[in-house]
Amino acid sequence: MAAKVIDGKQIAADMRARLKAEVAELARKGIVPGLGVVLVGDDPASKSYVTAKQKACEEIGIYSDDNRLPADTSQEELISHIDRLNKDKKIHGILTQLPLPGHIDEIAVLLKIDPAKDVDGFHPINVGKMVTGHKAFLPCTPHGVVQLLIKSGVKIEGADIVIVGRSNIVGKPLANILIQKSPMGNATVTICHTRTRNLADHTRRADIIVAAAGHPNTITADMIKDGAVVIDVGVNRVEDSTKKSGYRLVGDVDFENVKEKASLITPVPGGVGPMTITMLLYNTVESAKRSAGLLQ
Repeated sequence: MAAKVIDGKQIAADMRARLKAEVAELARKGIVPGLGVVLVGDDPASKSYVTAKQKACEEIGIYSDDNRLPADTSQEELISHIDRLNKDKKIHGILTQLPLPGHIDEIAVLLKIDPAKDVDGFHPINVGKMVTGHKAFLPCTPHGVVQLLIKSGVKIEGADIVIVGRSNIVGKPLANILIQKSPMGNATVTICHTRTRNLADHTRRADIIVAAAGHPNTITADMIKDGAVVIDVGVNRVEDSTKKSGYRLVGDVDFENVKEKASLITPVPGGVGPMTITMLLYNTVESAKRSAGLLQ
């Protein structure tokens, strides 16, 4: 029997509806969550992503401060914008869209963001809190993956989970969330990567596979056991002359074949992607509550 396809768009829409109600309730108390967005350069994917985030803010009632800067913006100029957002009481979350142009030190920039407004969850202070199990902003894509699993009825506790990919944005933080003693964790987690020998030996024993390697067809049907849950984080462009754009988007999983063995699977697009923006909105609302003293 073919796998059930997890509808990330619908799960995200349900979460956003609840967030919209929360934002409306906060507004009645005179609190308007605010997100400051900084985009440097004209990368098409980044521009599209930032535009989608701003639209999502507008839809649920979050105030958005849009800062689009030219590609030749200096590091000092960028940091001055971040400093302004750090001091702005209307702003509860700051997003600096990555990647930044090559002449800018990304780490130096991320360190300048106030950890209390780091709704991307990339500041070392928030990373440290996450690793040690303290309250912190969780990185949006890993948090979105966990929410997809929970809301799809997948049991995480005790599960054997294999993550393929060790990035600071997905693989490492996701592993840390899943091993915590918490309702989102208590799993046994293996991280695999480009230097892993015999990758299939690891993935075939997994109850849950998360593919975040950045390469099409990293996970094929012969690499999973019957009934496994497969979460595809990858977004890759492959040439397709039938498309007006000349390409189509695919994940890291051979979707058509893997879905015949898996029990649950996410599509690309329409799986993890919508959840990433949703968790950014979630973090921004949480930050506004903390700022108003409504949360510890």
